[in-house]
Amino acid sequence: MPPEERHYRLGGLDCADCADRVEKAVAKVAGVQSAEVSLATLRLKVTFEQAAAFDDLIITAVRKLGYTAEPEEEAEKRVLLHVEGMDCSDESEIIFRKLKSVSGIGEFKVNLMTAQVEVSYDPSRVSVQDLIKSIAETGMKASLERGAVREAKPWWMRNRQIIFLIVCGAFVALAFILKLAGVNKVVVDVFFGLAVLAGGYYPAKMGLLALRTLTLNIRLLMVIGAMGAIALGLWEEAALLVLVYSLGDVLEAYAVDKARGAIRALMDLVPKEALVRRNGDEVTLPTEELEVGDVVIVKPGEKVPMDGVVVAGSSYVDQSAITGEPVPVERGVGDEVFAGTINQRGSMEVRVTKRASDTTLAKIIYSVEEAQAKKSTYQRFGEKFGKYYTPAMFLLGIGVAVIPPLLFGAEWKDFIYRGLVVFVVSCSCGIALSVPVAVVAAIANAARKGIVFKGGAYLEVARELKVIAFDKTGTLTIGRPSVTDVVSLNGFSESDALRIAASIEARSEHPLAEAVVRMAREDGAALEEITDFEAIPGFGVKAGIDNINYLVGSRRLFEERGVSVSEASGEVERLEGQGKTVVLLGDEKSLLGLIAIADTVRTEAREAVEALKGLGLTIVMLTGDNEGTARAIAAQAGVDEYLAQLLPEDKVEAVKKLGEKYGKVAMVGDGINDAPAMAVADVGIAMGAAGTDVAMETGDIVLMSDDLSKIVPALRLSRRSVNNIRQNIFASLLLVVVLVPLALFGVVGLLTGLLLNEVSALVVIANALRLLR
Repeated sequence: MPPEERHYRLGGLDCADCADRVEKAVAKVAGVQSAEVSLATLRLKVTFEQAAAFDDLIITAVRKLGYTAEPEEEAEKRVLLHVEGMDCSDESEIIFRKLKSVSGIGEFKVNLMTAQVEVSYDPSRVSVQDLIKSIAETGMKASLERGAVREAKPWWMRNRQIIFLIVCGAFVALAFILKLAGVNKVVVDVFFGLAVLAGGYYPAKMGLLALRTLTLNIRLLMVIGAMGAIALGLWEEAALLVLVYSLGDVLEAYAVDKARGAIRALMDLVPKEALVRRNGDEVTLPTEELEVGDVVIVKPGEKVPMDGVVVAGSSYVDQSAITGEPVPVERGVGDEVFAGTINQRGSMEVRVTKRASDTTLAKIIYSVEEAQAKKSTYQRFGEKFGKYYTPAMFLLGIGVAVIPPLLFGAEWKDFIYRGLVVFVVSCSCGIALSVPVAVVAAIANAARKGIVFKGGAYLEVARELKVIAFDKTGTLTIGRPSVTDVVSLNGFSESDALRIAASIEARSEHPLAEAVVRMAREDGAALEEITDFEAIPGFGVKAGIDNINYLVGSRRLFEERGVSVSEASGEVERLEGQGKTVVLLGDEKSLLGLIAIADTVRTEAREAVEALKGLGLTIVMLTGDNEGTARAIAAQAGVDEYLAQLLPEDKVEAVKKLGEKYGKVAMVGDGINDAPAMAVADVGIAMGAAGTDVAMETGDIVLMSDDLSKIVPALRLSRRSVNNIRQNIFASLLLVVVLVPLALFGVVGLLTGLLLNEVSALVVIANALRLLR
């Protein structure tokens, strides 16, 4: 039986440690398969191994920790539909208006660039089949199966409009041959008329459907232009008009499909089948049928089907599809591997740890698909422009055709023709398509390099950044600190100091605590049982051992508790001057020892910082470390400024002040302890997100690997993308400014105006597609 998911609203959580404690407590509840907390939304997602009502058990487990949990009742259901034939903003607008008229539908999103419609609906009032039928009434086909959009057939075989285009072209060619042969004009016009019927079928159908939803679109303008030309007896121009427009329509659809292909390429990274060991037998199953706990066999040259942990064998794995790292990495027993990566040499057995919908690759694809939801000002401008542009051109065309003859006695035929030219020069998806195509092309391009933009808005904001703030630990440094010095005080031995500190720090999840515990275990120290453990955020921890209360933490922790640290000040300053963080150990009366811990600055940090400075950015380091350690690390990394001794809440204020001082600010971190600071920044950049759900959730721009140097190409791509979009908008608006007056004064004809319009639209869309490279 497939696992069941339940969602709970949480209260009282304010840190990553809190979230981790909740996840661990809930995971221990009998029957629970997994528990996942989102700090960003304060939601708990629980997956059960079987359908059952565990609400009371879950709520109790959370309350024991001092927090609250309430089950979320889902009155509505959600469905994702994949739509064939939605290749232009006009078609997405028709679907939008159609669904808006269907009762029983709540929120819904129409995503042109992924050909998807996500709908929240009330199953008691409307069914999925009703939704599919409603979309079918628009002339497009909706399906629940992603395969309907990922067909193996070439694009030209999937687009039926091409058939009508070919027939239209054949009739036009035949008509010209007959005309040159001196055949009667009536016969020639019949073939031109057949060309209009063939080529105009799709535009006319979509134009009439638009009328039914009270929408004016560019296809309707084209239909009116063709019909008007026929009414004036211009059969040849009408046929050429329809042929050129249909050709432009098909080419624009191809361009959209090209951008969608970048997303399909990500989907195709996952193999369709996997070799699984079940009940002692090896069986081949569809990837989507794999379950958590299954052991899959990955042979040399094959792709890893699901995220998992290696349980047997070893090999080198090409992870470039996920992290963008060009060099294969060695993976052995206990190491994590990701779906879509390629096993290079040896055979491996991998235990599946995530379902198909929860893999790292699935989350990358979801982020790329959802990128359209977070729109830049350019995307909103393009949509708003189209909303007013088409009705304005419709009214202008009618005005040109009617007002001069009525008020000034001008020639009807001449001004009706000019009005028709206004209609046809307006028939372009240039702005409407070039902006979303550019955004999807850029975001898909970045995703292939291990950089995930969560939306077009962040492409835009990243270009405007003036300052970047880096968290120190785990960002500028490797994040695996190690103990370098242990200093005993007041009769305490070094081994006792390390053993006591490690016993207490074993309960903490701070990176420095991990270093102390690791050192003690390497020395063979036996850890003590502790009581009354308490974490003091930003300062340290306290706990009892053998009825003695000990403190482990920063100098400020001891000073606030009234414990003198003056006797060790010289030694502390000496160690801090070497770039080391000093952890103090003591009881409630005196200091007992010092433990110096050092972290290593990433090898690429200085080069990345210098490259970012070359882009005109100010680089600032934020750290909770003391002044001496901060100064030493800042010098090694080459940052412009540093702020030391910051508590988590201080980092939030620091980011705000940097924004006030410099302008747009980005915060770079791991997305866990620095999530609040990333949230207040204009752009949050999360590092090392491969396999880390929290980083994928909290970052606006997500780097799948722990490589600081990837920030530079991310910002360069942002600048290229915005420049590209500006070029497209400028070119499209310039054409409107030039063509419409020329049409008004009768300088351009129907065919010339349409040709210029279509060619310009194709040029700006092709320019947008350059971002795929």
